[in-house]
Amino acid sequence: MFPGQLYKTESGRLFHAGAIAIIFVGLPARGKTHVSRSLSRYLRWLGVQTKVFSVGNYRRQIIGVEVTNDFFSPANTATADLRMRIANACLDDMILWFAKGGQVGILDGSNTTEERRKELVDRFKAANIHYLFIESICDNPEIIDANIRSVKVSSPDYVGWKDVDAVNDFKRRIDNHLPFYKTITDPDLSYVKLINVGEKIIVNNVRGFLQSKIVYYLTNLHISPRKIYFARNGVSLNEQSYRADAPLAPAGHRYAENLKNFLLTLRENQNRALSGSSNNSDDSPRPLTVWTSSRKRSFQTAAHFLDHEEIIVRQRSVLSERNPGVCDQMTAEEIERKYPDELIRAQKDPYRHRFPRAESYYDLANRLEKVILELEREKNDVLIISHESVIRCLYGYIFGLSEQDIPSLEIPEHTLMELTPAAYRTEETRHIIPDALAGVNWQLQADTFLSLAGKVPASPMIGHYLSEDASRRGRGDVIETTPSPLPSSPANAVGGTSRNNNDDNAGNSSQHNYPDESGTEFRL
Repeated sequence: MFPGQLYKTESGRLFHAGAIAIIFVGLPARGKTHVSRSLSRYLRWLGVQTKVFSVGNYRRQIIGVEVTNDFFSPANTATADLRMRIANACLDDMILWFAKGGQVGILDGSNTTEERRKELVDRFKAANIHYLFIESICDNPEIIDANIRSVKVSSPDYVGWKDVDAVNDFKRRIDNHLPFYKTITDPDLSYVKLINVGEKIIVNNVRGFLQSKIVYYLTNLHISPRKIYFARNGVSLNEQSYRADAPLAPAGHRYAENLKNFLLTLRENQNRALSGSSNNSDDSPRPLTVWTSSRKRSFQTAAHFLDHEEIIVRQRSVLSERNPGVCDQMTAEEIERKYPDELIRAQKDPYRHRFPRAESYYDLANRLEKVILELEREKNDVLIISHESVIRCLYGYIFGLSEQDIPSLEIPEHTLMELTPAAYRTEETRHIIPDALAGVNWQLQADTFLSLAGKVPASPMIGHYLSEDASRRGRGDVIETTPSPLPSSPANAVGGTSRNNNDDNAGNSSQHNYPDESGTEFRL
């Protein structure tokens, strides 16, 4: 099963929806590949058997990447038969996949002529497959240019090309298609038109629960460049208790300040380098938004960003960690002694098992669907500060991981995870956060940030949050917390670690119309 899958069926198909063919329509550089892979990732997360069939991938496999831009022109009669054989080979495999039980197949291609679209409808109707066209229309030159630069330059077609040559070649490819492109006008067809990738959406003749869920997802989607950062919250005064909801320890505040300083410096250096190498307005610095949960240790970690008035910090209760239930404050040995049968079940299915009155990773993943949709909609750069269980689920969604992979994902402490989504892959770089504030007394500084947050007590009763052993050492005494060893210089940052979620075949990637949950925003 997939991380967000609600139930199983004998056929493997969900929501009583049958088989659905999603057919993309549009000129090159209109975001079709980006949208198709993003849609596939979301549907697979929900448990829908989904696969992307890319005509471009079939062409690369059959004849390679060494083709001139006029190969794609509908006016080129010399290549017409070969182009049709490639397109039909992709279509035949897609229909065969449906016959084996696939539910949503996504045909990623141009399909710009009425004749070709009619052929596709006839083929799918003959196989008893529902269809839905998604046409991506873009008349904004800035969006088109940005898509060419950010997507097509990294396309397999242009490996080893200079950026300027790749851009010019692809623009000529677009010009070859323009005279033959016909937008969808038949009111009897089921279609969605995406105008400028999210600015406007037109829906026609769309019926069914799963089709409506797809449309709702598309209303939240965009292809604008942005970054997503993940960081764990700082250490609290009582790491063993969920119910205590303890505030940050002094070492946690020190980590939070180091995180803030490192990230802002990293972004400043990246923006400086970008502005020096590009004159494009699309490459201008994007605002940073910080998302965190309402748990004290997470919010107080994020509160350190509140002294920058341009940064918005948003609390989201759905970003809270898993509830451990009856296992709260228990060691592994105590759990094994008191709940041996439950422990065996948890070891067999660590993703879906829940201890009494607890949450499983499955429960958490379904709770996070609202955040996933908002994350798709967000155009600012986003830093998510939360517990490692939450980061595991969101990370698993972005990279299309299975439910078996998520519980064992390593989310290291004192590490900033930087993700850059794109059409063909999501690049990841992990940075070790250096400790540049070792000489600061964070026991004295903690009240400043708690007061700044204005959301938690400025002077909590320390003894209330201490474990029994710590209480014996003297209730109310100043506690010295020794942090984990940290590198002394940003030079130790781990760079270049890239995880590729390129799911050309979407086999290895990995609605209820929920109202937007209004998070709490804080500004100075």
